[in-house]
Amino acid sequence: MSAQTEAEPGGAVAKLSMPTLTAMVVGGMVGAGVFSLPARFGVATGILGSLIAWAIAGAGMLMLAFVFQNLAIRKPELDSGVFIYAKAGFGDYAGFNSAIGFWASSVAGNAFYWVFIGATLGAFFDGFGDGDTVLAVAVSTVGVWLFHYLIARGVRDAAVINRIVTVLKIIPILVFIVVVLFALDPEVVADNWTAYGYGDLGSLDEQVRNTMLITTFVFIGIEGASVYSRYAKRREDVGRATVLGFLSVLSIFALVTLSSYSVLPQPELADTRQPSMVGVFEYVVGDWGEVFISAAVVISVLGAYLAWTLMAAEVMYIPARADDFPAFLGQENSHGTPITALVVTSLGVQALLGLTLFVNDALNFMLDLATSLALLPYLLAAAYALKLGLTGESYEEVAPRVRRKETLFAGAATAYTLFLFDAAGLKFVLLMTVLLAPASLLYVKARSEHGRRLFTPAEIGLFALIVTGGVFGAVGLWTGSITL
Repeated sequence: MSAQTEAEPGGAVAKLSMPTLTAMVVGGMVGAGVFSLPARFGVATGILGSLIAWAIAGAGMLMLAFVFQNLAIRKPELDSGVFIYAKAGFGDYAGFNSAIGFWASSVAGNAFYWVFIGATLGAFFDGFGDGDTVLAVAVSTVGVWLFHYLIARGVRDAAVINRIVTVLKIIPILVFIVVVLFALDPEVVADNWTAYGYGDLGSLDEQVRNTMLITTFVFIGIEGASVYSRYAKRREDVGRATVLGFLSVLSIFALVTLSSYSVLPQPELADTRQPSMVGVFEYVVGDWGEVFISAAVVISVLGAYLAWTLMAAEVMYIPARADDFPAFLGQENSHGTPITALVVTSLGVQALLGLTLFVNDALNFMLDLATSLALLPYLLAAAYALKLGLTGESYEEVAPRVRRKETLFAGAATAYTLFLFDAAGLKFVLLMTVLLAPASLLYVKARSEHGRRLFTPAEIGLFALIVTGGVFGAVGLWTGSITL
């Protein structure tokens, strides 16, 4: 998971070449999640299962990338963020829930970043543990409000920071892949092919399903590739850069996973503490490897945190300015920062950091929560693209074969995101509704501020479904049938 920034030096729109566009796509998607891949895959499957998982994730996320690219072309006026597609396709309340889901995903992802830094420091200082100790939360709290202060003071352009961070995180990852593959042990590879000899990982289908949330988490931000279309020197470069950049990122992720299986048996890989790339590299090269990858983790995460905090605040600010969120969330300070949205975002991260003190395996919980919350806006965007293809809206002057192709892509992306909901499981779907149900009060307030009709008949049904899920989720948490 990472974030994107747009290149607008001097206030003018910069025209970007295909290599530059490709680099922006790569830098945008390679984030903190890659450093957790070895153990997340090791606990779920062997080499065969990981190959199948990356093939499925690669195909599914590529379809989703095409959806965002095609929507940018067919509906260029909808440029307020991924949630705007839900509003355009399925009404105001669907758009509201998409925005809340995307915001909450960003907040959970930011909480994950701090836990990840704490877990990294835990290898050097016992007091940080796995990022879920009182000391870790205290240090993270200082970090949250330090970044809040900097952003509130007008530090809004993350472009330079993001470029530096991209280089400093890509190089160590490539070094990891090359060095670990040179240390390949054929016997370990053979034993890890299915990993059945080490115990019961479940059927191959179960193994693949258990990897789906991590494969989705590392690709969160894929929707940002489409925003680069307005900066391209040539329009056709955007599609090429999207595919080339995506395939490059997929190769990096898959190679990090597969190279790890080449040096450590699956049980040892599964038991490697997070961030697990650190432990794998240290096993191969010695103590300096721990410092090398750990430094890359901290630099990568801090850079991504800045960009995603800005994005989370914007996700609340933009709908508020469009009267879809309450007006108070659209307030700016003297530096032009959406200050109320920023405060709510920082408080959200703070609350989740407090929750880590009571959660089993806080790192993986935050990762899975962030991924599950992102699924709703992705599903609604894909469904909107499918709706456009089936109805022919925006395809009036387009060749029929183009419409058929894009409709197939949208259908595949919709099916893939529905599969991800199933892979996430009922627990995280209910947790999502536990958040969305009370958040609907913000929708009610926004509608009442402008004297708008509260719900259409279809929206009443959606509201009832969300509230029902929220009640079941809350009861499950209260009774302990849903554990955190």
